[in-house]
Formats: sequence, structure tokens, C-alpha cells
Amino acid sequence: MARRGLANGCPRAIRHGTGDNPRIGTPAPQDPPPRPPGTGPGRWLERAGEWIVPRENPAGVVYGMIVIGALLAAESGLHETYLDTVGSALIATALYWLAHAYASVLGRRLTEQDRLTAGALWRALAHDWALVRGATIPLLVLLLAWVTGAAQATAVTAALWSAVAGLIAFELLAAVRSRAGRSSIGPAELALEVGVGAAMGVAILALKVVLH
Repeated sequence: MARRGLANGCPRAIRHGTGDNPRIGTPAPQDPPPRPPGTGPGRWLERAGEWIVPRENPAGVVYGMIVIGALLAAESGLHETYLDTVGSALIATALYWLAHAYASVLGRRLTEQDRLTAGALWRALAHDWALVRGATIPLLVLLLAWVTGAAQATAVTAALWSAVAGLIAFELLAAVRSRAGRSSIGPAELALEVGVGAAMGVAILALKVVLH
């Protein structure tokens, strides 16, 4: 490496040896940091469903949605006012919740010879609260239609369709969770999962048609 210097007023070249200026090494390119879990594409459905479908007792959420959908389908047109429809749905949801928790405790006592305690009842009620969470979605749709002034029959139909859409969404969420460690979901598998949820939803709608 050379640079210009002055010697007797005249520029001259000054050479430096290889040891004068140590070579500055170029750092090797680093790999990008790994993407945090849950930020990949397609994870939005999983994140949105976390607060609806807990990983503990998700069956209760599904069961609650099916139960309230079947109830609304069976009682469609039997009540004259919104208050009767909403009140009947709330009472039925509470009874299903209490009955399911009580049946769980009694069944465990019959098989394991346990004693009945307040703690056991409380744990069963907390565990089966997922049933109420599943019933909340159609009930919220029903209340929203009531507030917006929609006809009662329209509100019940919208609540039923929300139950159908919820079952299909749960199937899609299950598909997203089951693909962990796999590259992709095949079209046939995805069609089966969506079809099962849709079939259960159609069964709820068919109940309304048959009874009314």
C-alpha cells in the first residue's frame, strides 16, 4: 500500500509493509434470527382462537356451541319475544353447565369411591365452564341482533349460522394445530376436516327444518 509524502518539496511515494496496518477482517454474514413462534403466516387463526378455545377442555367449548345451536333450532318460533328466547337459552346453558359438572363429579365418585367435597365441585364447575364459553358465540349474535332491531326469526337464524360457522372454524383451527411438525395439509385431509364440521352444522339447521 502506498501514499504520497513530501521530500525536499517534492512528492514521493511512501510504501508501507504488510505489518504497518493490520488488515481489518470483514465479518462473516450472520444468519437472520429465528422467527418467534406464532408469527408465521397462517397463525392468525390459531391466535384468534386461543381466547375462544382453550387448550384445556376444548371439547366443552365445542359441546356448548352444539347444544345452544340445537336448542335454538328446536325452540325457533316457540317464543313470542326476544326476552323469552334469550332467557330460555341462558337458563338452558346454565343447566347444561351445572348438569355436566355434577355428572362428572358423581361419575368419578362412583368409579373411584371419592367423597363429595366443595373443592371437587368447584374444580368440576371451573373445568366445564368451557361449555358456557362455547354457547356465548351464538348468544352474542342473538343479543346483537336484538340491539340492532332485527326481527326475532332473523336473529335466531343468524345465531344458528354463527354456530355452524363456529364449528367449521374450530375444524380449521384443529387443522392448523395438527400441522405442527408437518410441512402442509393435503387437500383431501383439509376437505375431510371442514366437511365434518359442516356436516354437524347442517344437522343443526336440519333440526330446525324438521321441527318447524
